Amino acid sequence: MKNLLLCLITIMVAISCKDNDALENEIASINTDVEVERFDLLFANTTQESLPKLKKAYPFMFSEKYKDSFWIVRIKDTLQVALFNAVKKEFQNFEETELEIESLFNHLEYYFPEFTPPRVITTTSNVDYRNRVIITDTIAILALDAYLGSEHEFYSSIPKYVSENLKKEQIAVDLAEEYAKKYIYQGENKTLLDEMIYFGKLLYFKDAVIPFKTDAERIGYSEEQLDWAIANESYIWRYFVERELLFSTDSKLLGRFINPAPFSKFYLKEIDTDSPGRLGQYTGWQIVRAYMSQNRLSLKDMLITSPEDIFNNSKFKPRK
Repeated sequence: MKNLLLCLITIMVAISCKDNDALENEIASINTDVEVERFDLLFANTTQESLPKLKKAYPFMFSEKYKDSFWIVRIKDTLQVALFNAVKKEFQNFEETELEIESLFNHLEYYFPEFTPPRVITTTSNVDYRNRVIITDTIAILALDAYLGSEHEFYSSIPKYVSENLKKEQIAVDLAEEYAKKYIYQGENKTLLDEMIYFGKLLYFKDAVIPFKTDAERIGYSEEQLDWAIANESYIWRYFVERELLFSTDSKLLGRFINPAPFSKFYLKEIDTDSPGRLGQYTGWQIVRAYMSQNRLSLKDMLITSPEDIFNNSKFKPRK
């Protein structure tokens, strides 16, 4: 009986892998062609004579409240020159990142036929890591000085739990996250569970549109942090349930379990310092994954499903 069960599981996994391969081949055939526009390089090499031409090509990159003299001074500014040189060194070859963006756009077009690939434009932003990706319907702007590598000297004053994701491998992940925010619809989040499901949707969106990234990369954990979350999944869930936190409207819970932080706050010495932050997001991700495995629903439909429906129909059980 045990051998028969093992055989059935093996067959099911093989069929699943074959279906996934077929799906990915179909998505790859969409063949989105992305030509990243290196505005950062163009701006760094601009002169007073060539500035009007650059402004005409990229009017949305220049605030009208500043005169041309402001931009010329900025180009020559010592800090700006250091940023330009650091970005140029780290991103001499943009081909791998460009291919990841193309794959992301292929997946977006597959799941959302109304999606139109935008112009992708790179820039620098004085290391404004909070706004390292900006998207509109027609353009996507990437601030490359926020992706120079976790240990870069420019990030010495930035908290470690933030700087560890300021690396080029996260560009497609961050871009996917900004698109997730556009496609997710959910009423006002009132409870901890609402927030958990919202971020669960966002992370499941990443599962679908950037399958070439690891789980750790999608959530922004190290492999060790992800291993900790998986190993303690049952404990985390029991903690939420036993303390009746899921339906709590206490805003302090966001800082403890949802918002970026060096660790989650269980207020237990033996747990807190070892845990990664945002474990509420991680748990919401597992709930949404469970829901999608139990229900035949499109990605687009799931993104507008209420948190209550997702939770009640997920049959979620944490790993032990």
